[in-house]
Amino acid sequence: MESLNVSDHMNLRPVTFNAEMTVAEAVERLLQSRQTGGPVVDAQNKIIGFLSEQDCLVRMIESSYYREQVAHVKDVMRTEVISVKPYLSVIELAQRMLTERPKVYPIVDDDGYLLGTINRSALLNAIDLQLRDGYRKGL
Repeated sequence: MESLNVSDHMNLRPVTFNAEMTVAEAVERLLQSRQTGGPVVDAQNKIIGFLSEQDCLVRMIESSYYREQVAHVKDVMRTEVISVKPYLSVIELAQRMLTERPKVYPIVDDDGYLLGTINRSALLNAIDLQLRDGYRKGL
């Protein structure tokens, strides 16, 4: 099971954002993609931040309460992004997810370019597939 890499189960079409996008545009993109968050990338597709539904919700509540001006992704994104490499084992990442906060991890190559994302559901599915395959072989 340890040989399964996150690259085998990553989302190759993650929702992404740019820093200058408005939070309203980002929310629309999140809702259309049905993803809970995604990386903020620069023009070269390198990760510069991460934006989640929770980040957007906090800002939208503040904006409606205080009648503030339009916010941009750069104003609410997290700049400390926990990313993983495509060759990381799904078991190792699952163990990390037990103690780390992110529900979605960007997957980057060794130069920091975005390749995709992986979330808890994808990890559960990967482990479940491997376990079922192991049970079939054991019978």
